[in-house]
Amino acid sequence: QVQLVESGGGLVQPGGSLRLSCAASRSIFTINTMGWHRQAPGKERELVASITSGGGRNYADSVKGRFTISRDSAKNTVYLQMNSLKPEDTAVYYCNAGAYSGPLYNVYWGQGTQVTVSS
Repeated sequence: QVQLVESGGGLVQPGGSLRLSCAASRSIFTINTMGWHRQAPGKERELVASITSGGGRNYADSVKGRFTISRDSAKNTVYLQMNSLKPEDTAVYYCNAGAYSGPLYNVYWGQGTQVTVSS
């Protein structure tokens, strides 16, 4: 089991920045992949960024060069630094974690945090 607690969402003006945090209930090195997804009203949930236990990173094309995913292993926390925010980045952002339990691969989700980009 992995519990995930997100924080850091809010209202920001276009061009501004926010940092989201996702604290995991166990060592992130025991988790294969952690990532951030987002879901805007009327749209499907989409991957924003992910990071593997080995440090490999993956980004959606729409956020490359603006968002950065990172981690602090001492705090079991993954971050999403979001710069140059645009109105189209408005969504509920969800942290997720994928980990094996024996042969089974389980995916866990946080409760979500709202990000609103508006003037």
